[in-house]
This record gives sequence, C-alpha cells and structure tokens, in this order.
Amino acid sequence: MIAIDPILEGKLLWTPLLIVLVKVLIIFVVGLLGTMFMVWFERKVVSGMQNRIGPNKAGPFGLLQTLADGIKSFFKETFTPNKSDPFIYKLAPYLMFVPAFLIWSVLPLGGDFSDGKDGTITIFGEVTRVQLADPQLGILLVLMCSSIAVYGVMLAGWASGSKYPLLGAVRGSAQMISYEAALGLSLAAVLLSSGSLSTASIVSSQGSLADWNIVATGIVPFVIFVIAVTAELNRPPFDLVEAEQELVSGFNTEYGGIGFALFFLAEFMNVITMSGIVVTLFLGGPQPVMLGDFNLFGWAGAVGGTLWFVLKLFLFLYMFVWFRATLPRLRYDQLMNLGWKVMIPISLGWFLLLAALREFSPDGAFADSLRVTAIAVAVGAASIGLFMLALRVGNKNRQSADSVFENKGAPV
Repeated sequence: MIAIDPILEGKLLWTPLLIVLVKVLIIFVVGLLGTMFMVWFERKVVSGMQNRIGPNKAGPFGLLQTLADGIKSFFKETFTPNKSDPFIYKLAPYLMFVPAFLIWSVLPLGGDFSDGKDGTITIFGEVTRVQLADPQLGILLVLMCSSIAVYGVMLAGWASGSKYPLLGAVRGSAQMISYEAALGLSLAAVLLSSGSLSTASIVSSQGSLADWNIVATGIVPFVIFVIAVTAELNRPPFDLVEAEQELVSGFNTEYGGIGFALFFLAEFMNVITMSGIVVTLFLGGPQPVMLGDFNLFGWAGAVGGTLWFVLKLFLFLYMFVWFRATLPRLRYDQLMNLGWKVMIPISLGWFLLLAALREFSPDGAFADSLRVTAIAVAVGAASIGLFMLALRVGNKNRQSADSVFENKGAPV
C-alpha cells in the first residue's frame, strides 16, 4: 500500500481511514452527478446549435430532466429474452458502467502543484493527495478499465440471444479494438516524455506550459489520442454501434429498464472519464496556467488545482458535444481505413521519432535533432511508399479475383 497514498504510509488510524472513505464517497457521488449533468449539458448545447430550446420543464433550466428519466428507467419493467444467457445478460451492463468509475480512482482531481510542489495537501494534519490512489502502474489500470468495456459490448450482444444485437456487438467490438492500438501508441509517447506510469508523476512532470505533453510530444499524439478516444466512446462521427438510420439500436437492442439505463449512463460517464484522462495526460491535469506570476485561481489555495482541472475538463466536454452536432457519420469502411491505415502508422512512426530524438539527441542540440529528423523522414517516406504499394497490389488482386468470380457465375 506504500506510495498508493501518503496517508497510508503510517499507521491506519481512524482519521486516515475516514479520509479514504470520504474520498470514495465523493468520487461516487460526483461521478453520478457529473453524468446527470453531462446528459443535460449535451442536450442543451446541441439544442442551442440547432436553434431549439432543449430540456426546460423539469427543474430550473431543465436540470432535473435527467433525474426524471433515470427514475422512470428504474421503475420500468425489466425482462429477459427467452434465448438469452440470463447471468451474462444481466452482467454485461455493469462491465461498461463500473470500469468508468474505477478510472477516476487514479486521476489527480486537484492538489497543490504550484512552484514545483508534488500535489499533496494536508487535511486534519494528514498528508494526502486529491485522488483515491496513486499506484506506480496507474496508467495500466486506466488501459485495463477502458478495455473491459469491449467485453460489455460483446457479451451484451451475444447474451441477448438475437442476431441483430450480435451483429451490432461484433461491429462495435471491432471498432473499439481497432482504435485501442492507436490510443496505446499515442499514450506510449506520453509515457516516454514523462518517464513514469504514475498519474501523479505525469501531472508533476508538466510544471509549465512548455512542459505540457501536448507540446512536449509535438501535438500529433494528442490529436491521435482524441480521435481514438472519440471512436472508443462510440461518439459521432464514429457512432456506428448505435446509428439512427437503423431500425435496431445495436448491441443493446434487447435491453430495457435499468439495463438500458446503465448502458446509457456508462456512455456519458465514459465521456467525462476520457476527458479527464486527456486533461491529465496532455494538459497538466490540475496544474495551473501561469501567465507570468498571475494565477487565475491563486486565491483558492489548494482548491485551485481542482478548479483548473474542472475548467480544462469542460473544454473537452464541449468539444465532444460540438463533434456530435457538426460532424457527419463515417461509413464503416472509412472507419476501419482511418484506424488501421492512417492512425496506427502515424502514431507508431511518431513514437519512433520521439524515441530516436530522446536517444540520439538527449540535450536537444539543433544539429543532432535535425540529423535524426531527416533520417526519420527518409525512413518514413520509404515505409509509406512500400505501404501504398502493398495496398495497390492488394486492391488489384482483389479486383482480379472479383472479375474471375463474376465470369464463373455468368450464364454460358
């Protein structure tokens, strides 16, 4: 338990135990309230972009509309299809909902990172962090929890005992797995820059704007990570798991009541969770944005880190809603081509470039950096040429095979 939280390094007395329990309660309550707010926020912003009013009846400004919908879902009749696997059918929604909560346990939600501090604060005489736990392999826990959601999608479609949810689950699983590779490679660039798998250490390494990983990694991993996260979340323009033009809603077609509500909550909870991950990895998390010696939330003391985190979080929440309101949906072949033929090669090539610069130009000398970059560009150009040649040969072979098939099927 050492290094998970400084408060656990001493004896486990009542005060440290109560502080940990309060952290768990805050994460759970804030997660549920944040999900409720996110549903309202998306409906309200999209309605404004489409010149509509949006929710405005339940509560002030319609804030309680999501609560009303949730209560209705809890009291609706639930059912289990005849040909389903009852246990897996009921388990699948939790495999998507619970991991979204677990990720919040390792994200720094605040703390004092000003003037090179490590983010720890003192509460009732106990030194602790504004996060539930800081394991040395925290990023691996994030990747594990984000991958478990794939099982929720696949098992929900398979356990329903119907071919339409199964087809939607296969399509959704293929999409999520395809973009996991690009997401992992862009994350590897962050780990290379920060030199740690601990989320608190990653935040501590981003002490200034120049040290933010969005700058330190050359912005390309950030762009790839955001695109991959959007596809992982099944958000527009990658919302092919549940598309409006279809008569069935995909893997969750056979779910109703609380089961469907859990899938719905998991989708919006994951939007907040992934936004928090992006802020932590690339934008310094709770690190303040210093303009000279001016800190916008300097008056808030230790709470200032939390205010900075929330402000950055809102930027990405608005970005995901903006995507939904403006971008057209991709075709499935375009989705796969973007993931396998564009994002994975670019993320891999950029990671190798960063590794080469770190190895052969550790001091950042201009001549060494220019030499490494030139060699990398030459190797990258040759790789792209060979890759495009392979694609062209594959397309030609496929076209010739199709023509042979058509000729065989033609009447004599």
